[in-house]
Amino acid sequence: MKTFWNTQGELTQLDRWQPNCWIQVTCPTEEDQRMLEEEYNIPDYFLSDISDTDERARYEYDDGWMLIILRIPYVKEVRSRTPYTTVPLGIIHKRDVTITVCYYETNMMIDFVSFQQKRGEGFTDYVDMIFRLFLSSAVWYLKRLKQISMLIDKAKRNLDREVNNESLIGLSRLQDSLTYFNTSIRGNETLLSKLKFKLQIDELDADLIEDVNIEMTQARETTNIYSNILESTMDTYQSIINNNMNTIMRTLTSVTIILMLPTLVASFFGMNLVNGMEQNPAGFIIAIVLSVLVSMVTWVFFRHKRLI
Repeated sequence: MKTFWNTQGELTQLDRWQPNCWIQVTCPTEEDQRMLEEEYNIPDYFLSDISDTDERARYEYDDGWMLIILRIPYVKEVRSRTPYTTVPLGIIHKRDVTITVCYYETNMMIDFVSFQQKRGEGFTDYVDMIFRLFLSSAVWYLKRLKQISMLIDKAKRNLDREVNNESLIGLSRLQDSLTYFNTSIRGNETLLSKLKFKLQIDELDADLIEDVNIEMTQARETTNIYSNILESTMDTYQSIINNNMNTIMRTLTSVTIILMLPTLVASFFGMNLVNGMEQNPAGFIIAIVLSVLVSMVTWVFFRHKRLI
């Protein structure tokens, strides 16, 4: 799906392309890709790079075209191992053509358009638009991190009541998401530091870049904090599980010893040896009483040592 936006003054939608407008392409079809390659002569490998979910944040030039790949947060609608991940957003520019391509429909881009329309100002130039996309991505990283924090707290409350596999697996999936976030944010920061020296920046752009740096630094530090908290939480519950397992094994061992003693007494009196109990009519009762007495003494001893 492609949308044409007038970026001069208020951000408004256009029916067709005009010079210096913004072409937003979301989840491009084969027809959209042919249009971009044939009408605007965009290098075909630009689109294939953007479609690669593992493509790192970077920029490059080819035949006058500039490609910027920015990693943005994305929430998977279906259940998966990593509910929160990142996807590439491609920014393609050449003279009076500015195109953004994303193979996923993200809340960030929907919010980006809505926010710019509320501002009623549009963009001063393509450089302003690029850095505002950087700023929006940093803000949305922080929003997603707050959601991850709430999920961590929920899983911890469940684990406080009962240590179960479902909550532990959920924490593990969130740890994977934080790893993706941390890697992508660092890549965006490196890309931003390079673009500052490649693009024509004015005073307003410099102020915007400073805001972007602040938001990205906060997002990176928040990701590190949550990652450390989650790692510490996982280690804590792993220790709890190991301690519970040790307690169970200690209890079972103690019970096994207690049950073994009556068997030992019965085996002793049941051997084909002279022990003075062969002709005693109360021999069976004596063996039973002795077995119970030995078991009770052992049980009291283990309780005193807190082994049961």
